[in-house]
Amino acid sequence: MKFIRLDLLTLLISLFILNGCKNQDTIGLGVISSNQIQGNLVDTSTIVVNTIREDSIVTNGLSQTPLGYFKDPVFGTTESNLVMDLNLPGRDAYTLPYGTFDLDSAVLVLRYSPNAFFGDSIASRYKANVYQLGERMYASQNYYSSKTWAVDKSTLLGTKSFFSRTADSIKIVNPVAGGPDTAVKSPPQLRIPISTAFVNKILFNAPSVQLGSNLVFRNNVKGLYVTLAQDQSGPGGTFMFNLDSAAAIQIYYRNTNGTVIDTGILTLPSTMHAAEIKHVHSATINAALADKSNSKTFYLQSLGGLKSRISFPYLKNILKTVGSDVIVNRAELVVTAAPGSTIPFAPLPKLGIYRWDIAHTPILIQDQAQRDPRYFDAATSAGFYIKQQQSYHFLITGYVEDLLRGVTNDYGMFIAPIVPTNSISVTPTAQVDGRTIAVGYDTSSPYRIKLNLFYTKVVR
Repeated sequence: MKFIRLDLLTLLISLFILNGCKNQDTIGLGVISSNQIQGNLVDTSTIVVNTIREDSIVTNGLSQTPLGYFKDPVFGTTESNLVMDLNLPGRDAYTLPYGTFDLDSAVLVLRYSPNAFFGDSIASRYKANVYQLGERMYASQNYYSSKTWAVDKSTLLGTKSFFSRTADSIKIVNPVAGGPDTAVKSPPQLRIPISTAFVNKILFNAPSVQLGSNLVFRNNVKGLYVTLAQDQSGPGGTFMFNLDSAAAIQIYYRNTNGTVIDTGILTLPSTMHAAEIKHVHSATINAALADKSNSKTFYLQSLGGLKSRISFPYLKNILKTVGSDVIVNRAELVVTAAPGSTIPFAPLPKLGIYRWDIAHTPILIQDQAQRDPRYFDAATSAGFYIKQQQSYHFLITGYVEDLLRGVTNDYGMFIAPIVPTNSISVTPTAQVDGRTIAVGYDTSSPYRIKLNLFYTKVVR
């Protein structure tokens, strides 16, 4: 009984304590009415949003490199071509094997990145064409998406028709020295047959000086240019390739040395790669680019296509309305996809937000800068697409507070496509493809862009 009475006494004390919490929505001291603080919400402020062109982006050294031709019914046409170098086997001087050497076949191997495809995987049939570059690549240079590469299109080196099967592994028959050939299960990849005449020219029938130095080989051969045919069926799409993983021309040969006949593989590896990207925008997009007023619809496009500029020109009017004794608790920018725009092509999985400094250099907003005491972690502040709400959310509390106080000048704030990871970046990238059509400042639409501003007013 002693323990039961103790439990009842504890329960009664707890009830008295909890009964004292009468207003849990109030933030404040709760003792003197003169210093009480109440939370308030402004669900929107006048937001000016415009669609603008993205700057040219660096495309060399990427973990995912795009190859595509996509005819978007709203945005227009996007073309992305692969540029690759070629090296001698082992990237060093090469000596041909002894005996009689018979070239059986050659294939350009491009390994798909995991789940990296945007476009139509049902109705579209693709055809990849391979040509020789007319200029070589240099490791000391950055190559931008706007660069037009010199290409020798007089001779088609290889071609392959295929469907989008970027998640399907394949079996490849590999020769085994001194034994029977074996079939090996390999990761998803695109394999484009390459002209044996081209391989003989650059390798087996090449002058000895070209085989004696990888630098001479690179200077003479230059590299490969891979593009998708534009007369394809369907709207098409964009593939992402991991060119750092086994990107090469694989050469299958038979070697006869006396009475011994064996098969083998030689590899001409590729160590540098870039992309040449071209956008031909539709009349709809060109009209949006020309519109300098507050847009009711704005457009975001990856691969260095389109971004949006956001500004809050009347934000300081809030202080004039509610007074200067205001503390910003939370500011959340909400961007919603236009109804019906997410089918059949899914919106971008993530959008980034950044601002310009006085020199118009992209920098992180205060809420994403780790040195700022108002920093939120990347997963909290990053603008991932929320499928259930069809929207993106950005925490910009520190940025808005500094604008209200005049601590920060609005040199420009932007929303743009970025790589969909938990990391925070202000750098536009060619490593993701997609697009989003969003509702701008349309006061008649419940999906309009919003700034949800939670603040508290101190009553003195």
